[in-house]
Amino acid sequence: MQFPCQCFHRRYTNEEEDRKRRFSSCWLAIAEATSVTSSRRVWGLTTETAAVFRVQPRIHISTGVSGEMNNNGNKRAPTTATQRLKQDYLRIKKDPVPYICAEPLPSNILEWHYVVRGPEKTPYEGGYYHGKLIFPREFPFKPPSIYMITPNGRFKCNTRLCLSITDFHPDTWNPAWSVSTILTGLLSFMVEKGPTLGSIETSDYTKRQLSAQSLAFNLKDKVFCELFPDVVDEMKQKQKAQEELSARTQPLPLPDVVPDGDPQHAHYGLPALNGGPVPLGGANPAPGLQQANRNHGLLGGALANLFVIVGFAAFAYTVKYVLRSIAQE
Repeated sequence: MQFPCQCFHRRYTNEEEDRKRRFSSCWLAIAEATSVTSSRRVWGLTTETAAVFRVQPRIHISTGVSGEMNNNGNKRAPTTATQRLKQDYLRIKKDPVPYICAEPLPSNILEWHYVVRGPEKTPYEGGYYHGKLIFPREFPFKPPSIYMITPNGRFKCNTRLCLSITDFHPDTWNPAWSVSTILTGLLSFMVEKGPTLGSIETSDYTKRQLSAQSLAFNLKDKVFCELFPDVVDEMKQKQKAQEELSARTQPLPLPDVVPDGDPQHAHYGLPALNGGPVPLGGANPAPGLQQANRNHGLLGGALANLFVIVGFAAFAYTVKYVLRSIAQE
């Protein structure tokens, strides 16, 4: 009676070990298929389950690094993006892009802000155009999004722009392109007139008006002032110079013709400029002289009217004489 029990116990033990071995092999197959690790580490197992199947559990420790994920594939992407963006930042500082400066947010390196100075001989000359770049976690393998914040007459404000260097066209994106390349392409497309999603059509006059207004608009932006203090100082000096120039070169209004005898009228019937008299003799004319000038004007008007009446009467008499001569014949 003991033998069958021992056989049954031995068989039960073997089946349990086979079941455990098959279950462990299944977990290892899943781990290898998902490329989690090659050292028999499996995500999601508790310490007790790992002890049963002799699998070391994975304990995740937060390092405080922004963007760190739970799998190795996504974990490498932010590190690659951060390293690449740091390299691009050093490259921009060493070799600046013409008409453009850019700075990342101190709290998020995946968000960059840029300033485009309007090139000469374009409707944007003298303007400062603020915008931002939003980089994906997979950068440089995926393109960024581009936004324009300052009103410019070329692009809509706070709208994703559809360019070949943006996330609208990931199929045309080249991972070798840097931040400098992106900003250079943006400026090149800005001075052109080709339509695209996010662009608008305005006249050159409107663009020049917005260019002049861009200084005051950007100075109200807190992020702009914090990231670009040198540009802010430059804009304030330029704005002050423009105000001084406009104050010195105020246009003179056209002279106003004032009737004779008006207190604001100039001497001897000359019109007054800028609301003040233009003295010729250095003293105000006497009241008698003003009355003489007024009488002279009235006399001249009466004589003119008299000549008109006499001329009209002579013309009428001539016509009457001609008609009478024709009737007698």
